Amino acid sequence: MFFADEKVIGWFQGRMEFGPRALGSRTIIGDARSSEMQKTMNLKIKYRESFRPFAPSVRAENISDYFEIDRESPYMLLVANVQKDKQVAMSEEQNSYFGLEKLNIVRSEIPAITHVDYSARIQTINKRMNKKFYTLLKKFYDKTNCPIIVNTSFNVRGEPIVCSPENALACFMSTNLDVLVMENFLILKDEQNKKLENIYAREIGPD
Repeated sequence: MFFADEKVIGWFQGRMEFGPRALGSRTIIGDARSSEMQKTMNLKIKYRESFRPFAPSVRAENISDYFEIDRESPYMLLVANVQKDKQVAMSEEQNSYFGLEKLNIVRSEIPAITHVDYSARIQTINKRMNKKFYTLLKKFYDKTNCPIIVNTSFNVRGEPIVCSPENALACFMSTNLDVLVMENFLILKDEQNKKLENIYAREIGPD
């Protein structure tokens, strides 16, 4: 699975979403365990400041294992701290750091989505609301024993969230996204011709 290789993936599935958050239909996703994922997504994909935080998508049944919250948050609107047993305590020296130097300290087992105060704005995923996205999280969990991925909107700074397949392909080719999963097609950046009209896509199964 590409997540485990720290690839950044554009995920385009089904109908366009409505609301303030990307919830699994027009989304950029990555490995929450990576200490470099936040910086990579901000600088090479979103083209914005490296310190900007990202949110986790977590299987609903695992939310209390990782976060201090006892309810679902399907619309990415609730904030909770990472559980104490998942946190990494800062040393006295690290506590004296300032600015970006302090930001880059690994604070938990899921550093890509852990804010400087150990909090995160959480999205829970259940099978009923989004079966395909839930299946993705389950497969990641089966491979890594981690039920959480990074989730951010499928766009770059100053642009709207991608709507059409053409929008998704244009964003994929103009950024450092490694993989695009569009419905049942898997598109790899390192297999692509620089000309958009010559894109090669390898079909994958519906599951």
